[in-house]
Amino acid sequence: MKKLFILLLITCSTTFAQNDTKAKALLNEVSEKVKGYDNIAIKFKYVLENVSENIKQETHGDVTMQGDKYKLNILGITRLFDGKKLHTISPEDEEVTVSSENNDEEGTITPSKMLSFYEDGFSYKMDIIQNVRGRKIQYVKLTPIDSKATIKYILLGIDAQTKHIYNLIEIGENDTKTTLTVNSFKTNEPISKTLFTFDQSKYKDYYINKLD
Repeated sequence: MKKLFILLLITCSTTFAQNDTKAKALLNEVSEKVKGYDNIAIKFKYVLENVSENIKQETHGDVTMQGDKYKLNILGITRLFDGKKLHTISPEDEEVTVSSENNDEEGTITPSKMLSFYEDGFSYKMDIIQNVRGRKIQYVKLTPIDSKATIKYILLGIDAQTKHIYNLIEIGENDTKTTLTVNSFKTNEPISKTLFTFDQSKYKDYYINKLD
């Protein structure tokens, strides 16, 4: 779970020093396009692979984002952030955990940052171009500046035509490969005004765990 959430946590960086100018221009273009949308709805597939350990895990999820607010469904759990409070709803445990979202804490889920591609602590450069079912996918390679990082590199795949994210591939030091692939990307959809609001009346039998 933490691995998935770290993968979703793509935070903005303010420095472009020693980075590929073409990569910088592409990432800027993607970022500006994303900022122009009122809301974004994504369905995605997440795959974790480690060949040496004979591990392959696959799951699907979806997230709707509007500004800092979001509703994320993954592994049977719903995470609802209204801009102030994060509600983690677990039907299996019949429990709702309420907390303040801390964007500075490693592993914190911030899907609203999912489409900002300047990750702090990484250098970046243009990588390969692939043709995926008629779509030209341009990859940007992000390499950790910290030599002690547990990540070897990240490949960010961007649709050259739409300037939307196609996938994100992370390679770890232990050769574990995690891939987040966007299956559906919709923008400016009509959404309910209460989509990001937690309705406690629907969870009367749930244990409400308030962390702060």
